[in-house]
Amino acid sequence: MNWWLIPLVALIPLAVGAIYYNERVVGGIWMRATGLDADKLRSGNMLVIFGMTYLFSILVALILPSMVIHQSGIDSLLAHVGDEVGAEVFAALDTLDQEYGIMSLHRTFGHGFFHGVLVAIVFVGSLLAINALFERRRWNYVLIHVGYWAITLGLMGGVLCQFLVLS
Repeated sequence: MNWWLIPLVALIPLAVGAIYYNERVVGGIWMRATGLDADKLRSGNMLVIFGMTYLFSILVALILPSMVIHQSGIDSLLAHVGDEVGAEVFAALDTLDQEYGIMSLHRTFGHGFFHGVLVAIVFVGSLLAINALFERRRWNYVLIHVGYWAITLGLMGGVLCQFLVLS
């Protein structure tokens, strides 16, 4: 697997966040929805905030292939079979791949983008909505963050689906 792609893809949330949460884009609405202001935002330890964001983004980039690349589960599905049977099964998979290209089906940026957005809306959106309900936040708070994650996970999923080589 080309592991070098994971740290690069983990930069996407920082880049999208820098644009999306800018005051001229959605940042002003977000600050009103959260009750924050520019002074309060400047008071945080930016090295820790960006460093931890990058670390968490690496974790997201590591798990996202299982959600956007259909073929990523084949190895784990067959991990329990013995070496002899495993060799036969993987040989059969190689034959299927040579005949039908099964390992490259749906391996496009658009496909990964679609699944990334789907994960953002259904999974992340649900989690954010649950938290927002208990925090008594308005729905604009949820929609702002779901918008960010839809763009971010869409881009991350697209890049991973297009360029990540599975072994």
